[in-house]
Amino acid sequence: MSSIPQELRNWLFTLMEIMAALFIISAGFTVLTVVVLYIFDWAQSKHAIRRNYPLIGRFRYFFEHFGVFFRQYFFAMDREEMPFNRAQRSWAYRAAKNLSNTVPFGSSHVLSEPGTVLFLNSAFAIQEEEKQQPSDIIFGPDCPQPYKTNSIFNISGMSYGAISKPALQALSRGAAKAGCWLNTGEGGLSPFHLEGNADIVFQIGTAKYGVRKEHGLIDVNKLKAVAAHNQVKMFELKLSQGAKPGKGGILPAVKVSAEIAAIRGIPEGHASISPNRHPEINSVSDLLDMIELIRSTTGKPVGFKCAIGSAFWLDDLCLEILNRGRHTAPDFITIDSADGGTGAAPLPLIDSVGLPLKESLPLVIDKLVEYNLRDRIKVICSGKLITPAPVAWAFCMGADCVTSARGFMFALGCVQALQCDKNTCPAGITTHNKRLQRGLVAKDKAERVMHYQKNMVEEVSMIAHSCGVVEPRKLTRNHASLVSANGPSIILSEIYPEKTPKSKIPMVNQ
Repeated sequence: MSSIPQELRNWLFTLMEIMAALFIISAGFTVLTVVVLYIFDWAQSKHAIRRNYPLIGRFRYFFEHFGVFFRQYFFAMDREEMPFNRAQRSWAYRAAKNLSNTVPFGSSHVLSEPGTVLFLNSAFAIQEEEKQQPSDIIFGPDCPQPYKTNSIFNISGMSYGAISKPALQALSRGAAKAGCWLNTGEGGLSPFHLEGNADIVFQIGTAKYGVRKEHGLIDVNKLKAVAAHNQVKMFELKLSQGAKPGKGGILPAVKVSAEIAAIRGIPEGHASISPNRHPEINSVSDLLDMIELIRSTTGKPVGFKCAIGSAFWLDDLCLEILNRGRHTAPDFITIDSADGGTGAAPLPLIDSVGLPLKESLPLVIDKLVEYNLRDRIKVICSGKLITPAPVAWAFCMGADCVTSARGFMFALGCVQALQCDKNTCPAGITTHNKRLQRGLVAKDKAERVMHYQKNMVEEVSMIAHSCGVVEPRKLTRNHASLVSANGPSIILSEIYPEKTPKSKIPMVNQ
C-alpha cells in the first residue's frame, strides 16, 4: 500500500467508503422491503397462505409460475398429482377468483384415454337468445313446505368441527350470494351456517348431532326447533359416506371445543366418533319409518344420503315404497361416490370400499325408472365433481342436482396440504387454531365461493349449449360418449340403455 501514490490511495479509500455506504443502503433497503412485504402479507386478506405465512408464502406463486417453464424437467405434470391434479385445482382457483379460464395451444388431456367422457356437440349449437336458466325443480311437492330451486350446483356436507368458523361463514355468505344451498354436514346447525341467510339442508348423521337424545336416538323436540328456522329447507338422513362406507364420522378430540361440543351435544375434548349406522334402522321398512317421522315432524322434504355398494336392497326399498304408496318415498336420494372426500377416514375404506359415481349414479337412476319412481324421487350426486365436465356428465346420466365439498374448499383457498385431520391446515379451513384461522377472511372468501359456483354453472351451461340443449338439466345419455379400452368411444345411451318401468310391479296404496 505504501508504494501506491497518495492520490490513488485517497481515491481507493473514497471508493471503498462509497461502496460501504451503498452496501449499507442496499442492505437497509432490503431489510425495509422485507419488513414492508411481511407487514403487507400479514395485513392483507385475500390470500390465506400469505396471511398465515408472510413473505414465505410468496414462494408458492414463484414456483407455480416458473413451473410452467421448467415442467419438461419435472415428473409431476399437470394431470399426475392426486387426489386432484394441478389442472383441476387451477380451474377451481381461477373460477373462484373470477379469472378467465381460456387457455392457449391445445388440450393437455389425453382424449384417447379409456374412461374419458367426450361430449357430442350439435351441428346447431344454442344461440345466445335461445339460452335458458336451469329449470326449477321441486323437492317434496306433497310436503306442507316443499322446496323449490333452480340451483344445479350446491355445497355438500361439511360440518362445523370438520371445518372452521371463518370457513363456514364464508360458505354461508357465498351460498346466499350464489343462490345455492349449503349442507350442514352431520355436526349440527351452528349460528355460522345461518348468518349468511343461505338455504340450508340439515344433515342427520348416525350420531344425530344437534337433534339427539342423551343416548343418541332422535329427539323430535330438537328436530322441531331446527325445522323452525325458515332457512332450513330440507333434511338429509345420512346412512353412509362415500369415503368411508360402513364407518361413522370421525372428529379428533383436539377439534372438539366447548362450542362444538355444545352444538353436537357431546362432551368437550373427547373424540367425536359416530356409530357405523343408525341403530334404529335395520331394514328398508325402518328407513321409510324414519323418513316419515322426520317429514311429519318438520313438514319439510326428507331424503337420505348413502354410498352405493351392494344394490339388492334398492329393489326391496322400491317395492316397499310401492306397497306403502308413492307418498311414502324419500323426496330425494343423495349418492356419494367412493372417491368422495372426508376429513378423516381409515385408508382401506377410502381406497377399497364402495362404488364410484360412474357406476352408482346410472345404477340408481335406472332402478328408479324400473319401478316407476323416477318422477317421485329426485337424485343428487357428489364425489370429485369440481370441474365442469364431470358435473355435465352427471346431468347426462340423469342427476337433478350436483353437490361438491372439496371444490368449494379450493374456492376458500385449500392448497391440498392433506392436513385436514391434524388441526394444522395452512389455509385456515379445517383447523381451529386461531392463528391459522386468521388467514381465512370470510368476507373475501365469500366472494370466491360465489364466483366458483356461478362460473361452474356458466361453463356447464356452455357444454349443454354446445350439445344443442338450452340448459344443463336437458342433457341426456345421448349427449356424451365414453372412450373405451379398445379405443373408440361409445355413446352413453348404448352403455346404459334407456330403461322402461317393469310391466308387473305392485302398486297397492297409490
